[in-house]
Amino acid sequence: MRRIAVLDIGKTNAKVLVVDLATGVEEVLARTPNAVVRDGLYPHHDMEMLWTFALSGLRVAAERGVDAVSITTHGAACVLVDADGGLALPMLDYEHVGPDGLAADYDAVRPGFAETGSPRLPVGLNVGAQVFWLSRAFPAEFARVRHVLMLAQYWSFRLSGVAASEATSLGCHTDLWNPWEGRFSSLVSRMGWEGLFPPVRRAADVLGPVLPSVAEATGLPVGTPVLCGIHDSNASLVPHLTKAPCGVISTGTWMIVMALGGRAVELDAARDVLVNVNALGQPVPTARFMGGREMEEIMGGRIVEPSDGELRTVLEGRVMAMPSLHPGTGPFPGKRFGWVGGEPEGGARMAAASFYAALMGAECLDLAGAEGPVIVEGAFGGNLAFLRMLATATGRVVRGSGAGAGTGLGAALLAGPLAVKAAPAVEVVPERDALWTGYVAAWRDAVARW
Repeated sequence: MRRIAVLDIGKTNAKVLVVDLATGVEEVLARTPNAVVRDGLYPHHDMEMLWTFALSGLRVAAERGVDAVSITTHGAACVLVDADGGLALPMLDYEHVGPDGLAADYDAVRPGFAETGSPRLPVGLNVGAQVFWLSRAFPAEFARVRHVLMLAQYWSFRLSGVAASEATSLGCHTDLWNPWEGRFSSLVSRMGWEGLFPPVRRAADVLGPVLPSVAEATGLPVGTPVLCGIHDSNASLVPHLTKAPCGVISTGTWMIVMALGGRAVELDAARDVLVNVNALGQPVPTARFMGGREMEEIMGGRIVEPSDGELRTVLEGRVMAMPSLHPGTGPFPGKRFGWVGGEPEGGARMAAASFYAALMGAECLDLAGAEGPVIVEGAFGGNLAFLRMLATATGRVVRGSGAGAGTGLGAALLAGPLAVKAAPAVEVVPERDALWTGYVAAWRDAVARW
């Protein structure tokens, strides 16, 4: 297999791309916002819009020629499917507050962190809480559920007709998976949900060929294999599984910080630390915060390139952003966002926001026990101010992938190895200048007192 079509459904945007495994080149063929629909029973994602988009993008991919289809999607997401393959209930937006209404009841049945590696998270960020709430709030509709599919496997099901479960998605703070033993958690049996989850398959398994209807709608050759699919942060991890020890930071709406072969640390669930499961089925200590979302909110969507002068102004003035805009997540729970040293504008604001994201990322690396070089995938991989501050704060070499997301390449690599070894787009070493090191120390001191 050489050319792999990838359906990449992120929380904010959806893409169809083709990855050439002979060169490592990713070509984005189509992109659309993954907007949340606010009407109906509760806020939900428009799965039929996304399906139409996927078919259209795969039609373009088929014209270019592809050998297989892979899928990668955001986590904290599941789809309840009925016996006919339709939706028993709309796919819940994980930011909806509905599950919080039954928090006490759910807390009484969910397993502890020691079993699942899942911290207790707000709203629907624990998939178990989503399923629990949906089963109680809509019992008649829930009675029609034939399969609970994690989001990546929902799309592989739509493409192949084969229902599967998969560990990287089940292991993403769902409360549903025991990462240490590689099996469903006690929550699934306690709630009587065993029959709702289809057999567990590996992310790289071929579930089957595309359905005849999909081949007809897209022009994909009959027999084109469909891979089971993978959680997006773990897709970013795939190219680096043999590089331990290292830290991998997958950036998008979330900044997911994963430690491969790191030091043993006591994981602090109260600081948004958890255990992911990689494509090999192995537990991976992880910490995170909403890095991309916070950057967008701080900048009002106006991403600019700070000048050297603006970087220096921020460093000299100790202009610092304090955590966080989403205080229910991240390494400093309960702290509220604010500015120290005045609120900057323009390029200086971008510099301060980039430094803030880097210092939060460094904190996450420490919490996960990461060792060795740091690899940054996704949008932050091309942000030089971020990379320089991250290297300075960690004292390690930092390698940025450039602006492209590593999820597409990682999902494609499930189909086979890359023929070439791609060099990082950017590699930086820690700054020794006291302006930089002093800024790191001042930020950490300010956070402790914030």
